[in-house]
Amino acid sequence: MADIADTPNGVDLSNPDIQECLREPIHLSGAIQPHGYLVSCSPGDWEVRHASANIDVLLGLPATSLLGQSLREFVEDDVIDRINDAIAGSEPNAAAQRACTTNVGTTMTVCDVTAHVADGLVHVEFEPQPYRRQELPPTAVAQFMVAQADLGGDDEAFFQRAAEQVRSLTGYDRVMVYRFREDDSGEVIAETCADGMEPYLGLRYPATDIPPQARLLYLRNRIRVIPDARYAPVPLVPGTQADGTPLDLSQHVLRSVSPVHLEYLANMGVVASMSISIISGGRLWGLIACHHPTPQPLSANVRASADLFGRFVSMWVSAREQELTMSRYENAQRLRDALAQRLAQARDFDAALVDEIEAMQRVIDCDGAALWVGGQWHAKGRTPDAGQAGALLEWLRGQDDAQHVAMTDRADDWLAARGDADGLAGLLAINLGSADDWLFLFRVEQVEQVRWAGEPKKALVLTDDGQRIAPRKSFAIWRETVLGRSAPWTDSDKRGADRLHRVLREQRRRALAHAREMDELDRRYQRQRMLDQKSRLENLSTMLEGLIHLEDDDTAQLAARIDRLENELRAMMHKAGSRAGTPASQDGLRPTTEAG
Repeated sequence: MADIADTPNGVDLSNPDIQECLREPIHLSGAIQPHGYLVSCSPGDWEVRHASANIDVLLGLPATSLLGQSLREFVEDDVIDRINDAIAGSEPNAAAQRACTTNVGTTMTVCDVTAHVADGLVHVEFEPQPYRRQELPPTAVAQFMVAQADLGGDDEAFFQRAAEQVRSLTGYDRVMVYRFREDDSGEVIAETCADGMEPYLGLRYPATDIPPQARLLYLRNRIRVIPDARYAPVPLVPGTQADGTPLDLSQHVLRSVSPVHLEYLANMGVVASMSISIISGGRLWGLIACHHPTPQPLSANVRASADLFGRFVSMWVSAREQELTMSRYENAQRLRDALAQRLAQARDFDAALVDEIEAMQRVIDCDGAALWVGGQWHAKGRTPDAGQAGALLEWLRGQDDAQHVAMTDRADDWLAARGDADGLAGLLAINLGSADDWLFLFRVEQVEQVRWAGEPKKALVLTDDGQRIAPRKSFAIWRETVLGRSAPWTDSDKRGADRLHRVLREQRRRALAHAREMDELDRRYQRQRMLDQKSRLENLSTMLEGLIHLEDDDTAQLAARIDRLENELRAMMHKAGSRAGTPASQDGLRPTTEAG
């Protein structure tokens, strides 16, 4: 048992040896698996430019003697035509296409033929067919598998049925559905296996088990089969192109895999394996992984059925994710629209924003929210105290995207001292339009008990001689307590935060513009009022001068002028009082107060 809070998938990815392993160019292996044969030709004239070293077994001619000759001399014209049909219109580096099944070579071996175009060459692969009972067309098999898998129920039931269908198709002893997590580690979420086998369901595997370059190949090539992992790789002749660069084998069905991966399988007791990619939204969501303790060759028909079924599973996952995303988006959009409407009607935007903290919590799922506006801290729900504001702002200054949205699910990233944040770990910060004003959303720490398939920090180790990296030898369950982490912020959360940032920034901009407009109107009013007052005072001055020149006996005219003077003064007092919020008295020139 161990505690971990420093490496998200349990592996020290900063180790130079591990970094070198993660950069291994596995698509440039320069070799194929020995259960088939490869010939790479120039398009048009079909001149052989590369061949696998074992091609003599099929065509009766060593690879070096085959180079420079036309493939047409060794296969029938109708096979060339079928290959042309398979690659017609395909993009360079597209997946290999099945061309036909035909008799090839001096022994008339029945082979499945696949072809694709890459590096300006046509790559033709020949795989002798394993003996099998009469097989149904791949589309019919895949349709039956889809019907059996898609019987309703929850996600767990669907993936379990999917695993069972693949096991029924291929005959592998163990079939798992493996899902990648946010940190690129993976977890077995469904499994079916032969009696007596130790289950892997619920186990987690570190990101280094399937490094980035391998995940990229799973995106490009949806099916990968290793009939016998104990094989000796067959080199290509020549091993490089004319310019000295290795041949890119990314799309080759027969590509030899990394020696580290073969050793990994051996350490697990696996002799044969197959993987089917599950792709959603252009990213590698997961794999259907198959293991067998003895050699297990698969025909092209079985592979094609597995490929079609894998595409159905990918579509099901993609549709499910889109459904959940749309539901969350529509709910968040309603909340954002209502929030924007209320803020638009507010006279004091910042004060209104403080009142809306709880509403902003509902836009993005979190356990607490706080505003840092004008140097003041306002909080609702589970949040750190105001004393953490400095640490938060300091963390933001170090973020590349701090001008808009920044997020982490690790408490150590932003906490000045552990234990000061009431069990919080996740932080999502949204800028309000000025450098020092932010909305902070928090998630509580989720203490997680993880069951790893072997100790994750020893996923890759140096060999005894210290000369190379090797995979771990033990896959015994290794339990680990993960601390200081919250539920991860998803891509959907990030998009929602971006939208909320735009809403708040725009509403604040409008509020500030409106405030400036009102200030300008007030200034204009005050200037006009001063002009009006000046005019009235001038009129009063004229009236007072007139009083001086009245005759003593002209009392009627005197009374009239005094009334006019009093009315003018009363109007001025009333206007001034209204402006100040205190009504002028209707009975005299000063406001009245009641005697106590």
